[in-house]
Amino acid sequence: MSDSETDYYHVDGTLLPAAEATVNVRDRGFVYGDAVFERLRVYGGEPFEWAAHVDRLERSAARLGFDEALPPRDDLHDRVTETLEANDLSEASVRLSVSRGVQDGELTPEPRVDPTITVVVDELPRGGTDGERAWDEPATLRTVETRRPPEEALPSAVKTHSYLTGVLARLELPEDADEALVRSMEGHVTGGAGSNLFLVHNGTLYTPTANLPLLPGVTRGVVLDIADGESFPVETGRYNRTDVREADELFLTNSTWEVRPVTEIDGYEKPVGPLTKLCGRLFDRRVENAHY
Repeated sequence: MSDSETDYYHVDGTLLPAAEATVNVRDRGFVYGDAVFERLRVYGGEPFEWAAHVDRLERSAARLGFDEALPPRDDLHDRVTETLEANDLSEASVRLSVSRGVQDGELTPEPRVDPTITVVVDELPRGGTDGERAWDEPATLRTVETRRPPEEALPSAVKTHSYLTGVLARLELPEDADEALVRSMEGHVTGGAGSNLFLVHNGTLYTPTANLPLLPGVTRGVVLDIADGESFPVETGRYNRTDVREADELFLTNSTWEVRPVTEIDGYEKPVGPLTKLCGRLFDRRVENAHY
């Protein structure tokens, strides 16, 4: 939407025009990245895989020690719905963020938590069987030198505002690349800067194990569930850059891209193969079967 007068955000329980939607400069989410968030896809006005996203939001907040300050799930859902309706959107991307809130400038958090909760929505094309993709072309991947920090340094399954690893990885990309291929300190492929990676080799679907420093995405989980339901051979494990380059097919997943094929990795061309296409069709069917 281009008219800012009809563009609203949800901030701490109130719908505000974009020009009035602000966050305190002392908010710990801004000062320290002391906040958690979820990026959701909305189809037909309903958040896709809502329960899975809120489960992860609650786990993330629990790891940071302020999950008890989260409002009930129905309250969060209402805030998302109100923001969508205010912007007259039924096909969208939603960013739901919860910070520890405003406290003094000390690094150590105070026991009292008054969270800052924001909802930001962006229009996306309708997905599903008869819809359009949020991306124009299959993705091009480039391996970068930025590495995922070890679990002992930064818990990977916690989706916080601290996204500097992804930012640094994307900064390494040339203009003709869409996504960075990131590795652990030991050289194992963890996935994209903002996506999960799937490989196909000899008809088997492979994806990096969640025991690596990576965020297991909700869309990744849907694809694995689909594969299980269709009895596709699936393996999770530790793979290196050569494994990725030698795969028969590659695709990426996240809530915005859904299932996005990869047609080039570090100059090695890849086809959009049959299993990638099938996973994309089955994902679209999952969206349609949700009755959105």
